[in-house]
Amino acid sequence: MGYTMLKNKLAERGYEAHSLEQAVLSFIREDCQGLRFDWAKASNLDAGRFDFDGTSLKPGQIPYNMEKDIDRLCLENALNRFLKSGKKEDAFDVYFCYLEMFVGDYEKTRRMIELLSEFEANGSTLLMKHRDHYSHSVYVFALGLAVYQTNQIYRATYQEYYHLSGEHEAACHYLQYWGLASLFHDIGYPFELPFEQVASYFEVGGDKREERPFVAYHGLEPFLTIDEHTRASLESIVGKADYTTTNELFAYSLSKKLGAVYDFSENQMLEYLVEKPTQPNKFNHFMDHAYFSALVLFKKLFGEMGCELKAEHLDSLTAILMHNSLYKFCIANYKSDQNKPFRAELHPLAYMLMLCDELQCWDRTAYGRNSKRELHPMGCTFDFSNNGIKAVYLFDEKEIAKINGFKDTYIEWLQNHQGKAPGLKAYSSMYIKKNGVSGFQEDIERIVDLTKIKLSVETGLASNFRENSKRYLSDSTFIHLYNFAIILNGRWDSAEWKAAKNAGQEDKFLSNDQMIDQFTNGFKALSLEYKLSNINQAKAFAKYMNEIGCFYTDKAVDFELLEGFEADQLIQIGVLEHQRWLQEHLDMGWAYGTPDRNGRDLVRQHWDMIPELAEGQREISLDQAKENYNRLDKAEQDKDTEPMECMLAMLKMFDGLRIYRLS
Repeated sequence: MGYTMLKNKLAERGYEAHSLEQAVLSFIREDCQGLRFDWAKASNLDAGRFDFDGTSLKPGQIPYNMEKDIDRLCLENALNRFLKSGKKEDAFDVYFCYLEMFVGDYEKTRRMIELLSEFEANGSTLLMKHRDHYSHSVYVFALGLAVYQTNQIYRATYQEYYHLSGEHEAACHYLQYWGLASLFHDIGYPFELPFEQVASYFEVGGDKREERPFVAYHGLEPFLTIDEHTRASLESIVGKADYTTTNELFAYSLSKKLGAVYDFSENQMLEYLVEKPTQPNKFNHFMDHAYFSALVLFKKLFGEMGCELKAEHLDSLTAILMHNSLYKFCIANYKSDQNKPFRAELHPLAYMLMLCDELQCWDRTAYGRNSKRELHPMGCTFDFSNNGIKAVYLFDEKEIAKINGFKDTYIEWLQNHQGKAPGLKAYSSMYIKKNGVSGFQEDIERIVDLTKIKLSVETGLASNFRENSKRYLSDSTFIHLYNFAIILNGRWDSAEWKAAKNAGQEDKFLSNDQMIDQFTNGFKALSLEYKLSNINQAKAFAKYMNEIGCFYTDKAVDFELLEGFEADQLIQIGVLEHQRWLQEHLDMGWAYGTPDRNGRDLVRQHWDMIPELAEGQREISLDQAKENYNRLDKAEQDKDTEPMECMLAMLKMFDGLRIYRLS
């Protein structure tokens, strides 16, 4: 087992060999041993001497490295949940884990993450073409982990590039800097969306972009300027400290890595970067979100948060900078005869980001008007064996009539070649092949060199690809999910909350800034495991509403308003919440036991767990949860129902939502 500081054996995942899920989760569990460890402290349970410098529910309860192993298990479980569901609510968990583990404070970075999701969902409906980039980024993250884990050639290239000798050391290094590049590569989309909205507003059939009004960005100097503290660290990274803007720094870094291969100078690259946001007319009237993603991330991490800038950070940022149009059209001119596909040894992180960004085109919510009518893959299965990537993109079998119609039209076109070849985006680009290679695959091969990573792309049909991941009628932006978790945690030992609840003054209580600050500080003091537990408790509310025949929404609907839960509804919710709690704790390596309250986090045993479980059991059934729930006393049962009553007030307060009965 890859968690040397955990005693209880974790169940095997049971995923198919060489699959995306198996590769990703094996990478986290087995390859990343010792992630963020302090090697001066106990690194396994047989050390004979423990420090108690780690935090669980409270500081000083567990060894420091045990906390780090638990953090890594949190990330593994978050990725597992997301790969099962594909939901943006589960993508949130992955972002949260990464930020807490490698950046240090979700509160300071939350806006740029939440803004991408909410702005995209609400603003993209005005566009002709646009699909999700929030869950997409987590899929890209997972793909990159899988390729690293299964491809010996890329691993060796990465280790040589960064002079890393140990396999575990290299994997931990890759996780941190690949995570930064992949999870944040699209956070600049809020800059591109207004540009595209204006273009869509003035679009007329058959016209050209240069004939329409366009948006350009000025006044960027405060974002571009590198502060004195960060500039002082540049000398050890790039050899001098006289770069005053990120444009200058990025131009230097890219020219040094790629200038000789792709024949451009530092000044030429600087000119591209200066003109990207200010003169999109020079770039075919397109705005490059990648430029803003790199700019915003640099400003947030090193300008606002004061993080220590390392050479690897700069590599992550330039990988982000290149992943869209800068590399394709300014550096490589990838559609020209002189194109040179990008090699991994030039910049391993940029290589992986360009590869995975192209491969990840499945299970992406369509927002744009035209995008909603197009046929995109709903899922994808992978085989990563033999240092290769075999991808089978799955389309909804309910669309078979549309697919057959396209095939018939295409066959007819092949016979007479009259007019333009028919298409069915994205199906046709994957289905139609020349010399055994689809247009989709050929495009990727023009971007990145795949002579050492063999790629194969096929299409298939599937139904109910997410049959185990239900979507619910309840609808919320959930931009306040973090706030929900803070309140759910804070109210446990709060006499003020209990008094406000008994007096029916929850709204007044939740408007008390001083109390919320107190709750926030208490939440920040928790370990990642307990923070996530509160977050997942809040996320589960939609499922519980569905089970009792209710839903919440911010829309005005003609249904009966729910003011409070009835006794039988609370029991039903309580059992469901207990099932969630049991599953969460089983996934986190907890087992049944009767230690004293202060010692249970060290041994990871809890009285409320099921006393006897089959060895290797991975899933807690509803019947098991109900039976175990019934053996608990009233005080323990209330722990599963009181948070849900708290959610009634919070939904109204934070999201302006109301709960309704379906009938």
